Amino acid sequence: MGIILDIISKAPLFSGLTENQLKEIKSITVEKRFKKREIIFSEGDDGNGFFVVINGRVKIFKLSKEGKEQILHIIGPGEPFGEVAVFSGRQFPANAEAIAESRLLFFPRTAFVDLISGNPSLSLNMLAVLSMRLRQFTVQVENLSLKEVPGRMAAYLIQLADEQKNDLISLNISKSQLASLLGTIPETLSRIFAKMSSQKLIDVKGGNIRILNRRGLEELSGE
Repeated sequence: MGIILDIISKAPLFSGLTENQLKEIKSITVEKRFKKREIIFSEGDDGNGFFVVINGRVKIFKLSKEGKEQILHIIGPGEPFGEVAVFSGRQFPANAEAIAESRLLFFPRTAFVDLISGNPSLSLNMLAVLSMRLRQFTVQVENLSLKEVPGRMAAYLIQLADEQKNDLISLNISKSQLASLLGTIPETLSRIFAKMSSQKLIDVKGGNIRILNRRGLEELSGE
């Protein structure tokens, strides 16, 4: 199985499909490369297709009228983005920017919808991915509206530990990007890191964070 086919097969969107079905999907894809800080699409652009990350990292974000940035998602290898606008037939509701040099697979809307019409398994996978995205938005809105910044940070660290299946977490994003994701500023984030470290909840070394007291983080996050 080639590299691109392997990437497609491991993406949650395409799990459980046969090799022939995966080859059909590969046949409509276009590989695209983006430099760090290059815009992939902007809010209001036509949703003419969606993407899956091969390697690199992408941030999905909104800008206020004053130019303040709020990061909604950080997308990594194997993850899709831009799919909501594509299947609603509308414009992209947010911006996407490469935060590292990135290789992406682009799936044109018309060709992909044609594939879905004859493939019920793919339709169910798409529904599952969209449902997961909705749940992520719900959790994020709850965190931003109901939790103080330390609680948001604690919840995010627990989520990362669960995703990476390790108490030694690699952030993979800058602290300024993390601050935007959590709805705060880098200075506040640094103070929270320092306080959590002094409380022996975590140990921070560069971009790596070791969870020392998960129970304490869970209490802080309100879980």
